Amino acid sequence: MTDQPSQPAPLKFAYWVPNVSGGLVTSTIEQRTDWSYDYNRELAVLAENNGFDYALTQVRYIASYGADHQHESTSFSLALALATERLRVIAAVHPGLWHPGVLAKWVATADHLTHGRIAINVVSGWLKNEFLALGELWLEHDERYRRTEEFIRYLRAAWEGSPRDFVGDFYRLHGYDLKPKPLDVPGRGLPEIFFGGNSTAARGTAGRNADWYFSNGTDFEGFTEQVTEVRDHATRAGRTIRFGLNGFVIARDTEAEAREVLREIIAKADRRAVADFRDAVRQAGKSTADGKGMWADSTFDDLVQYNDGFRTRLIGTPEQIARRIVEYKARGADLLLLGFLHYHEDVANFGATVLPIIRELEQKVDERLAEGAPVAEAVRAAQHA
Repeated sequence: MTDQPSQPAPLKFAYWVPNVSGGLVTSTIEQRTDWSYDYNRELAVLAENNGFDYALTQVRYIASYGADHQHESTSFSLALALATERLRVIAAVHPGLWHPGVLAKWVATADHLTHGRIAINVVSGWLKNEFLALGELWLEHDERYRRTEEFIRYLRAAWEGSPRDFVGDFYRLHGYDLKPKPLDVPGRGLPEIFFGGNSTAARGTAGRNADWYFSNGTDFEGFTEQVTEVRDHATRAGRTIRFGLNGFVIARDTEAEAREVLREIIAKADRRAVADFRDAVRQAGKSTADGKGMWADSTFDDLVQYNDGFRTRLIGTPEQIARRIVEYKARGADLLLLGFLHYHEDVANFGATVLPIIRELEQKVDERLAEGAPVAEAVRAAQHA
């Protein structure tokens, strides 16, 4: 009897935790979103009851791009995980500002407290002033990614307990024995490691080391190109990797209403803050040998949502957004990382109006793809089935 091919897993959804003042767009438009813990605790419960699997807590150690206040990511992530039952919370962390042995200990403890619902997003770092303000060494672009690669290997060595000695260019382990280890969660293995970055160095680092690759907002062609390259790196390393994509959602009853919201966001952009952010991140792509990296080709309008969320074009009616999300899945997305303008209202609306259409469509698209149909044809056929 021939084994039947397994069905693709349903798309997973994450949201950006608004643990930072100013919301998810650098604009003076009204954002009914608050950075306080009470607001975020309610949001986490709301999100897990509206189809969200993960929450990603942002990290900054100094005020930037108009965000004057921000809660620290690891403590905030743990608090949100303890306030929920199913939500997995991803804490963003920086090599160079964290010692990997200390972080390994924190993750192991948090993993026990949350019954296996803690993950980390490793951020190599792009804000030079942040490191300098803290008196830490600032490395050149590709060196930051070499350090990150070693950082991740160190973490896994500590979690696994072997080897107890580790000698690298940036870190050392000498008889380090982590107890307790993270939980043995069925189907998970070690705690999940997420990683992002558009540069050549970042893509290689992700493919060789991460469980998940996060893409900044981008169009179909840009995402497909990233998936292909990162997956090739993973294959050469004898690994598999899953893919997440950032997007900012504006779902309204009509496309015209949604586009008017986008127009207002950009028209009311805090131009000085966006310009300062643009200047701070310009080196992230331009400092690479091939000029390819985060924000390297982002316009002013793109940077009003500081992770290029508008470029994914999840703006329109629930049906339009659902169709676009399902096509991203057909192109390799396993998870959508989403931001919103008015979090409580918009997350509830996404769960009620967009997600049901996604679930219906993705099953039809998966069936068409299994039959060998090209991506665009499979999506079109599913829409009219």
